[in-house]
Amino acid sequence: MPFFSYSAKNKLGEVVKGKAEASSMVDAAALLDERGLLVINLKPVGMEGLGSLLQGFMGVSQNDVVNFTRQLSTMISAGLSISKALGVLIQQSTPGFSQLVANLLHEVEGGASFSKALSSHPKVFSRLYVQLVKAGEVGGILDDILSRLAHNLEKSKEFRAKTKGAMIYPVIVVLAMLVVGFIMMTFVLPKLTAMYSDFGVTLPLPTRILIGVSNIFATRWYLILAGIGGGIFLFNRWYKTEAGQRVIAGLLLKLPIFGNMLQKIMITDFVRTLSLLLGSGVTLLQALDVVIEGVENVIYREAFTEARNQVEKGGLLSESIARHEMIPLILSQMVAVGEETGKLDEVLQKLSTYFEQETEQAVKNMTTAIEPIIMVILAVAVGGMVIAIVMPIYSLTSAF
Repeated sequence: MPFFSYSAKNKLGEVVKGKAEASSMVDAAALLDERGLLVINLKPVGMEGLGSLLQGFMGVSQNDVVNFTRQLSTMISAGLSISKALGVLIQQSTPGFSQLVANLLHEVEGGASFSKALSSHPKVFSRLYVQLVKAGEVGGILDDILSRLAHNLEKSKEFRAKTKGAMIYPVIVVLAMLVVGFIMMTFVLPKLTAMYSDFGVTLPLPTRILIGVSNIFATRWYLILAGIGGGIFLFNRWYKTEAGQRVIAGLLLKLPIFGNMLQKIMITDFVRTLSLLLGSGVTLLQALDVVIEGVENVIYREAFTEARNQVEKGGLLSESIARHEMIPLILSQMVAVGEETGKLDEVLQKLSTYFEQETEQAVKNMTTAIEPIIMVILAVAVGGMVIAIVMPIYSLTSAF
């Protein structure tokens, strides 16, 4: 049977290390538990280096966080302590996540609160995640908070997967068009148009343009690629500035089809997250701070920040967001109802479902509209290229 190296804490709280012989990692963990040891780390002997290498490449995925949250909620609901639950999850997590869970266990065993331990890993656990866990610890409802959080993460993951999935086909088609066009201009067209130079006749303007562009691609293709790379680099640097983000954000929101979908995505994320925070006992101002931090579009971030400042001065959230045209009227109306009834979190939860459905429909509309647009562009490009190649043939035929 294989051996497993482990580090664990005994009943006195001392860290002990050693090796255990078992048929599997699960059996090794069970064996150590029978000995009264709280497992911190457990690895097959001889696999430490490979595990570290895999961890570096695999990293932490959203699936890891969702599964961790759901399993942790289940175990705490069953009566397990945080330390015991984390010890179990070390064995059940992926190689890229188990070491992180071990670090969390180490901090918790050292006296830190669970939310404090989570805050040490901001790239994995967002401020929203940490704030909710902190609220659950204070209110003594950590299992319920984790259950809500897991549900929210799953909904968010499903929602974004649908949005990204709808964009796969258009992106693939556009990339294929660019690659095929580059190959045609660089390698194919020069051979087709070279024969025209032997006839000594004046070629039609479309053909001359096509030949000129093709020659540039054939002889200066490396400059074109360098220009594209340099342009992307400069664009990224400019986009990181406040002015660049503002310009791009405004342009994206004004796009005929994509802009409408983007607006609905922003509103959906805002409503869903705010509902989750308020329902977990977080105050409105704290909730707005957390939500605003996660808004990517600078124009919406500024609008929500202004609304937050008005609330801090004693104003109503419904009145504050109603001043911005990019925020749907139904949101301010429903928020007003929630403020009047004192059930703002419940109203926002129902509203998030409505906006999710609206966004899914917007995504479908975008994919339905973008397919014929791509086909028209492709037909125009191919048709123009064919006409430019065929026109000289008719000219030469008429000359003879």
